[in-house]
Amino acid sequence: MDATHRLRRKEKEIEDPVEMRGILAGTRYITIAMCRENEPYLATLSHGYDEERNAIYFHCAREGKKVEILRANDRVWGQAIDDRGYVPGKCDHLFASVQFGGRVRFVEDAEEKRRALGVMIRQLEREPEKVLAEQVTEAAVTKVCIGRIDIEFLSGKRSLRVIEST
Repeated sequence: MDATHRLRRKEKEIEDPVEMRGILAGTRYITIAMCRENEPYLATLSHGYDEERNAIYFHCAREGKKVEILRANDRVWGQAIDDRGYVPGKCDHLFASVQFGGRVRFVEDAEEKRRALGVMIRQLEREPEKVLAEQVTEAAVTKVCIGRIDIEFLSGKRSLRVIEST
């Protein structure tokens, strides 16, 4: 992963890995870029961030364009954004974002699938334990396709207040 470029606006850079992981754990979706035979493709995914494994889990159909591309080329670049909104009259937008690079693996192990579903449901649902009890059945675990992005690179940027230009 290319980590050689640094932000031009150093004051906006997030250097704390804990803060970057918090953004991944706090957002409801990510966008990943992938490529096959020099043809780029983007996908937006709901996800769950597993801090212990420094990995992002997502679920998807077992077949389709995204899966075909990822099976041909497992490298992805992605982004999570905590959008704080546009500031009217200031031509500014408040946000915190994390860029990440990594490789996708499709999970086959039933125990890891259960773990992944738990990570995603706890990140996305208001009543996660209820949803886990109702929906994470043996049949569901067997049927679901889970992707795991093993993160190799993280960088972050934020603008949480309007900076007045002089």
